[in-house]
Amino acid sequence: MPTANPKTTPHRWPTDSHFDVIVVGSGIGGLVTATQLAAKGLHPLVLEHYLIPGGSAGYFERDGYRFDVGASMIFGFGQQGTTNLLTRALAAVGQQLATIPDPVQVHYRLPNGLSVRVHRDYEAFLAELGDRFPHERQGIRRFYDTCWQVFNCLNSIELLSLEEPRYVARVFAQNPLACLGLARRLPANVGGLARRYLHDPELLRFIDMECYCWSVVPAAKTPLINAGMVFSDRHYGGVNYPQGGVGRIAEALVTGLEAAGGHLQYQSRVKRIVMQQGRAIGVELATGERYTADRIVSNATRWDTFETLLEPPLPKREQRWQQAYTAAPSFLSVHLGVDAAVIPPESDCHQILLDDWAELEAPNGTLFLSIPTLLDPSLAPPGRHILHTFTPSWMSDWQGRSPSDYEQHKQALAQPLIQRLERVFPGLSGAIDHCSIGTPRTHRRFLGRRDGTYGPMPAHPLRGLLGMPFNRTAIPGLYCVGDSTFPGQGLNAVAFSGFACAHRVAADFPRS
Repeated sequence: MPTANPKTTPHRWPTDSHFDVIVVGSGIGGLVTATQLAAKGLHPLVLEHYLIPGGSAGYFERDGYRFDVGASMIFGFGQQGTTNLLTRALAAVGQQLATIPDPVQVHYRLPNGLSVRVHRDYEAFLAELGDRFPHERQGIRRFYDTCWQVFNCLNSIELLSLEEPRYVARVFAQNPLACLGLARRLPANVGGLARRYLHDPELLRFIDMECYCWSVVPAAKTPLINAGMVFSDRHYGGVNYPQGGVGRIAEALVTGLEAAGGHLQYQSRVKRIVMQQGRAIGVELATGERYTADRIVSNATRWDTFETLLEPPLPKREQRWQQAYTAAPSFLSVHLGVDAAVIPPESDCHQILLDDWAELEAPNGTLFLSIPTLLDPSLAPPGRHILHTFTPSWMSDWQGRSPSDYEQHKQALAQPLIQRLERVFPGLSGAIDHCSIGTPRTHRRFLGRRDGTYGPMPAHPLRGLLGMPFNRTAIPGLYCVGDSTFPGQGLNAVAFSGFACAHRVAADFPRS
């Protein structure tokens, strides 16, 4: 059986090639796993079914515009502490990216005229929110200061696999107070903390939106540890946009991966994970090639991994997980190229619009908006801006439609979103020179995710992060990485998952 030679990487490996590790999917979680393993001296192969890396952190180009596939609100590019996971992941394979700091994480435009900017400066944010809720100033500070306590615990320890006993023992010995602080908060959700300090119903709804904008669930279902990271890192490391677009992150990781002895093979859709005597030993592609490895890592969702890539029965551990978590919705995404004259230069890059609190989680309710060209004009032709707006959407609304009905439905749902944006940017409709519309079907096709979902969400309020699985699975030799593993959704979170997965795989790897 031929063995992979990292010094003579072909465009496509011959069937039956053997690797140290095979990673299924080149999302950020999969790429961080692969680059970390390569940095440790192993030779991983990443298999990507599409033509470019990154998954929802990828890009596409149309009419001179370079559009981000997903969100452009990026954490993890700080320069201090241990939570700057994208910076660290790139540095591990000799890469770095120029980034552009965003002075405002998000500008909320909410019901009853509630307009709040989350400034990079912590005190400026607290002052603005306190001006709207002056009777809650003390509670606001206590709530967000408690989130800082969580963040400070995270930011003082090396973030690797909690499944590796030697690591856990070492970290606890080095910083027992931080570890105990995190352990105490693992079962907690944001909703309980918010109700302890805050009482105004509208302010509590604002905290729901603070959680929903990145976790797609309200505060009662959002783990406190995740919120501690997001609510604090936006003021510590900050939101920083990679120059050239979000897709540059994956491109740089691939460059570093291949320089370190790994390989990424495109147009390689994995059809199934090959088992032998109850152990995962390789993969079979849709084109018929088979590759084997000592370890297999799936960057697919857990639903795709266990219900598509593996034969039944579903392991009991996964059955329990599916009872606790359900698939989050996908999105209806509208990518616009517009005349820059309709976008005031003082506009904020990231904005969220909601007209009715009752519609927070409803399709077409919460409207997310990114204008990345306010930070990086090079993404668009001169004198133009990119607007990427998206809202939750379920596959059930798109299935079974004929091609003509599908196109008509896209236009019918996109127009109200554009009209809502026109209330913020008068004249927008007449300034559009490009419009691309993506649906859950688009996300399923290009991202290879069941129903186009952007990850799991609790089916009901759970005990914080205690129900979120780590990287090892019930199948020997098989690991999972990405947003359906600890600690969940978001680029920095899946990078954390990648660090943890690579650490666990390397610790399990057979030693000569």
